[in-house]
Amino acid sequence: MLSVIIITKNEEKNIEKCLASVAWCDEIIVYDSGSSDKTLEIAKKFTDKIYSDSQWPGFGVQKQRALDKASMPWVLSLDADEIVSENLKIEIKEVISKNEIEGYYIPRLSHIADQPVKHSGWYPDYIIRLFKKDSARFSDSPVHEKVLISGETQKLKNPLLHFPYPRVEMLVNKLNQYSTIGAAEANAAGKKVCFMGVILRMKLAFIKHYFLKLGFLDGQVGFIVAMSAAETTYYKYLKLYYLNKE
Repeated sequence: MLSVIIITKNEEKNIEKCLASVAWCDEIIVYDSGSSDKTLEIAKKFTDKIYSDSQWPGFGVQKQRALDKASMPWVLSLDADEIVSENLKIEIKEVISKNEIEGYYIPRLSHIADQPVKHSGWYPDYIIRLFKKDSARFSDSPVHEKVLISGETQKLKNPLLHFPYPRVEMLVNKLNQYSTIGAAEANAAGKKVCFMGVILRMKLAFIKHYFLKLGFLDGQVGFIVAMSAAETTYYKYLKLYYLNKE
């Protein structure tokens, strides 16, 4: 009835908890892109349907490859740093037994160093992850891929647990990556910024996440999120400022 698809590369720190949370599913598909750690060794404890291709085509194409391997009518797409909670498991079983809707958005509850971020613009982070195989495909986008659904969709209530930043330094590393990509995209689109605009955008980003998005209700982690948003914005537009000068 239900296939789980997961793409991996060097996920030995995450993959066991992820797979254990979906061991109840009818089929588990792991599509790897050249792991050099114990990812595949761990995955073999849960499934024999493991595929590998060291040539990385981008997230959209890779997830479509995994989807093509699924044999069940329903598919649950997960990242290796995500866990299906017991309540979400019950809800998924209920909706697929009814077989009425083509796809479902699942709220995602992200964590920083095991602290949940329940506000700050991070939650509920609705994403389509549960869908009928014959009604869906992945976009070809190399990043920020989407599930394209032909048919009706609804939202589930129980969250998918997401653990992208077990250590704060991982958040800082992402900050630098995202700001570089964002600056390059903005520059390619012809956007311009002055230095005072850099400072203004940084301040507004903090205000948005900490106050308008109620980040202060998340306590310490809410401040971390607001600061990271401000820093990402600052470095994105600072990099754009210098790209403009070039």
